[in-house]
Amino acid sequence: MRGFIKRYAEGVFDPAAINILVNAFEDAWRRVVSSKAPYSNEEYAHSARTIIAKHIIEQAEAGERDPRWLADSALLYLSQQKLGRTSQEG
Repeated sequence: MRGFIKRYAEGVFDPAAINILVNAFEDAWRRVVSSKAPYSNEEYAHSARTIIAKHIIEQAEAGERDPRWLADSALLYLSQQKLGRTSQEG
């Protein structure tokens, strides 16, 4: 998640907010993996993780700081997306 923050929102969040975002992301991804949803398969994982991270960042930029809400919202958003397979290059 820290890599996503650096890429998409560098300098936007203070350390406390970053910890909230990291915790929300880890919670959301842990639930995806434990659900054995197709999103957690290797061919979709990168896309799914990116969608989750971007959604959490966008919601946090709008002022949301509840880690449970951020994770739940990201999972709902992910469930509404059509994922493409990522190439295994490089």
